[in-house]
Amino acid sequence: MAARSPGPAWTPEPNPWAPNWAAAPPVPIAPPRSRLWGAVGGVLVVVLAISLIAATVPHRVDGHAVVAQGVDTGRAYSGGSDVKPVPELARNPLLGAGITPGPATCALPDLGRAAAQLKAYYGALVGCLEQSWRPALEKANEPTLTATVSVTLPEHSACGAAPTENEAVAYYCGGDTTIYAPTDWMLSDAGLNKARHIATIAHEYGHHVQRESGILSAAADKMTSPNEDSAADKEVVRRIELQANCFGALFLAAVGGSGSVSRSLANAAVADYGRANDSDTHGSRAHQLSWAKAGYDGKTTKACDTWSAPVADVS
Repeated sequence: MAARSPGPAWTPEPNPWAPNWAAAPPVPIAPPRSRLWGAVGGVLVVVLAISLIAATVPHRVDGHAVVAQGVDTGRAYSGGSDVKPVPELARNPLLGAGITPGPATCALPDLGRAAAQLKAYYGALVGCLEQSWRPALEKANEPTLTATVSVTLPEHSACGAAPTENEAVAYYCGGDTTIYAPTDWMLSDAGLNKARHIATIAHEYGHHVQRESGILSAAADKMTSPNEDSAADKEVVRRIELQANCFGALFLAAVGGSGSVSRSLANAAVADYGRANDSDTHGSRAHQLSWAKAGYDGKTTKACDTWSAPVADVS
């Protein structure tokens, strides 16, 4: 997810109709726009948590985090080497040993500039992502809600008012489990570069995997400042974003070399994660690529445990 530069997060509106999934909050996540590489790096993170009275509210309430039902908050994540791993983060079942996305043969249609062509391309890609990630989520005993893709930008969604074009290229909203990838925004940054489109959607789907596994809910509980602008909060956001890069590359490792995703296309998509600018919410350009390579080479979700990594590796 990349954008020109990380823009300010927007405040989502409460959504009383969101499903009451414990530890699975609605989360809008968007990439910072960067003309260097399309839509796979940046993020606007606003995590919504489900309260004990079953109402969906922003996790930022007068500066206080609202904890999702059933989540053990553990210790606040300060980033020090002595930090205790937090359940649902470093010790999340999805990050257990031997868990990996499964193989899938992606049959992608032609990529074109028309909205209908992009929607068909993304729809087929998300279907392939779901097929690949399903065995990993099932092995970790996590839910598997279907994610959808919209190539139009609504004024409001389950995550509230949409960001502006200057703030995002694409973003994921956990409230309606939708990846919003507006046609104009995507074409402006990616053109018809298949690798960039695939890297973007795979990254966004990585946030969907984080939502389903409870990682986003647990991360929301680590936020300490009203606008997520403290050094500690930015570190949490970087761990979220770098893990999404790693999850995106894990998928590419699983499907590369079959169907519409040749090994060379998968390699190019992984390399695209390294075309972003340095970002205090997404990490350095080097780390954005190194975490993608960690997933691509390691091939298991454990390789994507950004939560146990020292601060120096997620800077």
